[in-house]
Amino acid sequence: MKEINWIKILDTEKLNTLSEVDLKKELTSSQKSYFSIKMKKQLGEVKQTHTIKFLRRYIARIKTIASAKGINLG
Repeated sequence: MKEINWIKILDTEKLNTLSEVDLKKELTSSQKSYFSIKMKKQLGEVKQTHTIKFLRRYIARIKTIASAKGINLG
């Protein structure tokens, strides 16, 4: 898909092949990135504000794939 500077976003096909542990790791790293970029936006340090939208949708995509596999990410 897209690579936004320091964030590597996997394609949907690659997300489908990940195991439960890998999905959880991907979700937590994405949520940490999302939180940090939101805080940077509030401080005015981010020029690429569109990354917030990408990360929010990426997190939703991970959760959707996990629920389709029957995995509870909580």
